[in-house]
Amino acid sequence: MDLGSRTKALSTDDESGHVMVVDDDEAFRSSLGRLLRSMGLQTHLFASVAEFMGSVLPEAPSCLVLDVRLPGQSGLDFQKEVATQDMRLPIIFITAYGDIPMTVQAMKRGAVEFLAKPFRDQDLLDAVNLGLARDRLRREQDHALVALRKRLDTLTPRERVILFEVTKGRLNKQIADDMGIKEATVKVHRSNMMRKVNAASVADLCRLVDKLKLPQE
Repeated sequence: MDLGSRTKALSTDDESGHVMVVDDDEAFRSSLGRLLRSMGLQTHLFASVAEFMGSVLPEAPSCLVLDVRLPGQSGLDFQKEVATQDMRLPIIFITAYGDIPMTVQAMKRGAVEFLAKPFRDQDLLDAVNLGLARDRLRREQDHALVALRKRLDTLTPRERVILFEVTKGRLNKQIADDMGIKEATVKVHRSNMMRKVNAASVADLCRLVDKLKLPQE
């Protein structure tokens, strides 16, 4: 099952938050839907993991409220599967049959919360707000990384080499000697490189390389 390829644009301009609820109890599922919609949240209801997987994920801050025991694939099995693929949707587990080992397993895999039925409405809303905040932050960080990569792509091959040499702590003269060019030429390329990647210092360059997990060239 390819989970990552399912993330498409359902809504690109709605930043209020989308909540997907997967629970096989129709009455309970509908009740959660009414609660979440009353808080101004876009809510999508599903009876099973298979039904959820047949939907299109919103391109907006989102989280998943997931029952542990479901027909077909269980909530915990689904969490284990998505952990190995590019689907980073925050998960809030709900269950009437939870135990401590189950809770620990879910939380170790990154669940936002594990709520035992019946739970207070406010506890669910607090967990949903936390899940949406995490996804909003993740999306902002992803967008920042895309912007960083675009700036890096504007570098010439020589500027890119100089970037990595600078992050190794090499001086302009050393770089010039290694590249067989004049030190003044290195200074020009270095200045252009710093401007293109919007870096004010060597520390900024090092953070850029670290954020993008770039291999030393």
